[in-house]
Amino acid sequence: NTARSRRKHQMPDFFGIDTSNYTTSAAVYRSEENKIYQIKKLLPVKEGQLGLRQSDAVFHHTKQLPEIIEQLCSNLKNINPVCISASVRPRNTEGSYMPCFLCGEGLARCFSAVNKIPFYASSHQVGHILAALYSADRLDLCGERFIAFHVSGGTTDCLICSPDDSEMVKAENIGCSLDLKAGQAVDRVGIMLGLKFPCGAELEKLAMKSSRKYKIKPVIKDGSCCLSGVENQCRKMLDSGEDKSDIAKYCLDYISESIMAMTQSAVEKYGNLPLIYAGGVMSDIMIRGKIISEYKNAKFAEPAFSCDNAAGIALFGYLSMR
Repeated sequence: NTARSRRKHQMPDFFGIDTSNYTTSAAVYRSEENKIYQIKKLLPVKEGQLGLRQSDAVFHHTKQLPEIIEQLCSNLKNINPVCISASVRPRNTEGSYMPCFLCGEGLARCFSAVNKIPFYASSHQVGHILAALYSADRLDLCGERFIAFHVSGGTTDCLICSPDDSEMVKAENIGCSLDLKAGQAVDRVGIMLGLKFPCGAELEKLAMKSSRKYKIKPVIKDGSCCLSGVENQCRKMLDSGEDKSDIAKYCLDYISESIMAMTQSAVEKYGNLPLIYAGGVMSDIMIRGKIISEYKNAKFAEPAFSCDNAAGIALFGYLSMR
């Protein structure tokens, strides 16, 4: 009884777990501070490989989850979880499933049962959107319509978002990549150039060495894009002996032009709504700079909240309880 009474008077903590195909993540949101505390660790990928099989991702999450949660809890004094949340699927759509999310879901459900606190299930995509809203100081948009982009290794999605009592943010797809995803293009071109997976940060550094300017006409079909051409063109450039920095610049320019064209299509259809950009690819400074120069109302998450993280999942628990 004394322990329960003490917990009632402690600052409430909202715990979140995300186990994506790239990163093991855990986060705590303290609403009274409006502050996120998070720990994350990339899944190990052998040199030259493009990602992991799901069985390997599950194995590595099983090893890494206890480590990062122990580290997170040791960094916080008087931790007082009042609920726990986990991403249990890639998107909130029928049939959306990846085994790696079972790791976080299973641990969260056990934690909920032992501690007799609520468990809330969300999607990896909603987690990304909420993390971006938090980072941009626009959590108020959970009560409005807005346009969001989720651009990563597994998605290149343009979404119309609206308030929802259970999902918090109902994200409906209004555009996507019809073939290669933006993060896949970045990693494939990066590996082609001898970079280490995941290649985003190194490809950006390489591209910044280039002074080339490219006129790119993206392939857009009904608000969706096609990105397979960028890999093919980069291969041709490499085979013809072009500088690697120029190839990296072409890749990122192609992606940014495609995202801007998708943005324009969404704005023309849905009006001048707030624009939010989430996902690992959107942490690229060059891509962000181009989009912001064209769309002044565009908001981006800081890199720590762009790449895979559990911050938005912790926030989902807070919003669900509220």
